[in-house]
Amino acid sequence: MNISTFSEEALSKSFGIDTSAVDPGAVAEIGVGAAWGRVAPGVRSLTHQHDETETWVIVTGAGELTVDGEQYPVGARSVVRFDPFETHYVTNTGETDLLLVSFFWRDGPRAAEAATLPGRRGFGRRPVFVFSSAPTPNGDLHLGHLAGPFFAADAYTRFQRMNGVDAWHLCGSDDFQNYVVAAAEKEGRTPAETAAHYSGRIRETLAAMDIEVHQYTATSADETYPDALRAFFTRLLAADEVRAEEAAALFDPVTGAYLYEAGVTGTCPSCGERTGGNICEGCREPNSVADLVDPVSTASQATPNEGTVKRYSLALHELAGYVTEHHRRGRVPASVKELAGRVFARERLDVPLTHPAEWGVVPAEAGTEGQVIWSWVDYAFSILHGVEALGETTGHGWRSAEPGADWKIVHFLGADGSFFHPIVIPALYRAAYPGWEPGIDYHLNEFYLLQHSKFSTSRRHAVWGRDVLSPSTVDGVRLYLALTRPEGRRTNFDPGEFDAFVEERLGTQWQGWLTDLGERIERRYGGKAPDAGVWTPEHSAFLARLTERLAELTRSLGQDGFSLNQAAEALLGLVDDVRAFSRSEAPAADVDPWRDEARTAVALELAAARLLAICGTPVMPRFATALAGALGEPPATRWPRSVRLVSAGTTIDLAGRVFFGEKEDSPLLPWLSTVVREVLRLPADAPVHDRSLVDLGMQSMQAVALQYQLTEALGADVPLAGLLSGQDVADLASSLARDLPEDVVREHAEVAR
Repeated sequence: MNISTFSEEALSKSFGIDTSAVDPGAVAEIGVGAAWGRVAPGVRSLTHQHDETETWVIVTGAGELTVDGEQYPVGARSVVRFDPFETHYVTNTGETDLLLVSFFWRDGPRAAEAATLPGRRGFGRRPVFVFSSAPTPNGDLHLGHLAGPFFAADAYTRFQRMNGVDAWHLCGSDDFQNYVVAAAEKEGRTPAETAAHYSGRIRETLAAMDIEVHQYTATSADETYPDALRAFFTRLLAADEVRAEEAAALFDPVTGAYLYEAGVTGTCPSCGERTGGNICEGCREPNSVADLVDPVSTASQATPNEGTVKRYSLALHELAGYVTEHHRRGRVPASVKELAGRVFARERLDVPLTHPAEWGVVPAEAGTEGQVIWSWVDYAFSILHGVEALGETTGHGWRSAEPGADWKIVHFLGADGSFFHPIVIPALYRAAYPGWEPGIDYHLNEFYLLQHSKFSTSRRHAVWGRDVLSPSTVDGVRLYLALTRPEGRRTNFDPGEFDAFVEERLGTQWQGWLTDLGERIERRYGGKAPDAGVWTPEHSAFLARLTERLAELTRSLGQDGFSLNQAAEALLGLVDDVRAFSRSEAPAADVDPWRDEARTAVALELAAARLLAICGTPVMPRFATALAGALGEPPATRWPRSVRLVSAGTTIDLAGRVFFGEKEDSPLLPWLSTVVREVLRLPADAPVHDRSLVDLGMQSMQAVALQYQLTEALGADVPLAGLLSGQDVADLASSLARDLPEDVVREHAEVAR
């Protein structure tokens, strides 16, 4: 027998509370570790997670336990078990010590299983708001933008929704940026006109990229936004860390204009690179503008005058501990933690909250005449405002003034926002909402280079999204950007390499395999999916390989290990695997004694195609929808848990389908387009050829009406499932034309003319 008794003299600090180890001899024989823990009144432990399974027995006191964003009351006689990697901390809400004893042990298989669960960290039982960093509406979106936050946020959200998560993609335009003023002056428009013009173009480009946005907020066009922002700013002023203080500033020597952001350039005082005002893209550290070395006014190209200005600022250094604790609660890149360590090593770090300017929202408080709320404060609030606006359209009661404890926010941003997004914004939330503990994940991308030089809107060194995106190219663009986007390092876009990738990998390899598979099924099985027959060891090994690819794709698109680079490699690898399998099975495919084995091989190829259609949905939704339709299935809405064969007897429409490259329109397309518009009561000029009937809004009764017209006019027997499968109207026209007599096609083509 061994007895261990709690002793205050043995306590030391660990995880933010007082702890002491239980006598190792008392627990050694049962294979667990144990420790006493004491949480004083009003104290909370540090946020943490670990690979051990842990059990707490609460001996005395009361508190609130937070696990993956949910709160639970605990007290004496409570027993709590933590699974591996559950993020947790406890707060003593009582007036006496909360005393607990912890037992913990490692269970390798249990930890490995927990690490792979799609719903980890509360995903699946909390709303998830995925934000792509709001673009500045001083230009359209180029491939550098699209390869960064926007595409990644879209793929991330699609995957989460396929796993049953209440996930939403939110975006908008950061209208009140100083850079909008610079573009307006250059182009001869007002800032409001400039913001509206480019915000509209940004939305068009996002749509052309097949990026779904569930809530888009253009801040200068939202009538409710200015007053809501003012109310948020007023909340900030109540915080001890926010003060109105006199600060050094720079002014244009010709006009006397106050200089910040786009209005001034100079040498970064931290790293020595050339930079603009307020933030350095090189080292990601902030500057006060007044501390720039050899500053130059952008407008006059002259050396600015030095002076002072009274403005509101946030004493960020006073919230260093809070920011560090915030970074323990979510997915935060190590580079952000390192940057936070650098900037908080400064003796003081004051961040301006207002600037003298004409473009922006003026605070409600007296004493700020001639100043506007800085765009980064504006952006911090626009996130909460976007959630409230989304709630209004979806019937949820989310409110920006009362952010929910269960909200999960996921930010996708460029690395040049490393200071503001994960360091300044959570500090602003702490100042405005002291009782809110926001759970935020951060996903950063580095700069995407164009022929080894940085994409630049201002210099117009870019490949603009609208110049390369079309229904026939968007899948290739998305896959190539997924493969080459700058995750953790700068990468390069080369137009020639992109063209070669699309032509060889997609046009030759992917298209070639799918076409060949379709033709073999037409020739051997009458266009129907064969049932698997006899299985060989090679067959079962290939099924295991497909299962591994599914696991790889699940990991690479999940919230913990999200990487579009890895997802693209896995999709390409999946097709490489099946092409190699197909080649290895081909020699015996038409040999009589092995026909049962041959149909198993074809069934497995179809299983691979089905897996590609489902798992390709987050990355290439248009292609995935078309491929699913060719396999006789609706567009994928659920992420698979296993590899499944295509049901035997399903009509397979792969032969003749063009998935990549310019499609040759069927002569039947004009007639069919007219019929579709009539059935759906669309305008006579409504574009329909590149959209599916489902996307166009077709319901089951309308599909029955269209089915009847196709039967009456063409004699075509098209099942309802085929009409609602997700193939676009052009593909449907081509599919119909292949099975019709030439004179019927010619007759209806002439009618359409």
